[in-house]
Amino acid sequence: MNLLELTQKRHSVRSFSGQPVESEKLAYILECARHAPSAVNYQPWKFYVITKPEAKEKLQQIYPRKWFETAPMYLLACGDSSQSWKRSFDGKDHLDIDVAIAVEHICLAAAEQGLGSCWVCHFDTDLCQKEFGLPHEMVPVAIIPLGYPAKETTRQTDRKALSEIMEVW
Repeated sequence: MNLLELTQKRHSVRSFSGQPVESEKLAYILECARHAPSAVNYQPWKFYVITKPEAKEKLQQIYPRKWFETAPMYLLACGDSSQSWKRSFDGKDHLDIDVAIAVEHICLAAAEQGLGSCWVCHFDTDLCQKEFGLPHEMVPVAIIPLGYPAKETTRQTDRKALSEIMEVW
């Protein structure tokens, strides 16, 4: 499968079978994230693997959706603001960008391994920090439910045309 085929295969999965994710697949996925590029190569990310029932329940309270509960595991993607690069011209912190790149590596690797994933960004990050006892500088960016899709799903095909997203100067 080439990269275009993989990007076409990767989509948001919101119904999981409950079948556990093999440790080898998880290790592969996280290794792909580890190789993601970041500003000045600072790699300011940390991924918390959430599999224990009490930790899963905390996340399910932070993001209370029925479909979310079907995932056998979650990755909590965080960025360390004390390690992230800040642009000198205006102080823009690249933490979110760096973590987002790594998260997309996770989602692509999951799709390649036959697993489903979904970006979850609409959650209370302060509550997440509190519930998991994260230090002030460890900023939750995304939660990625991870597992085998419950049924055959496909991505939405209504994509903008290349002409709509590209401009030549």
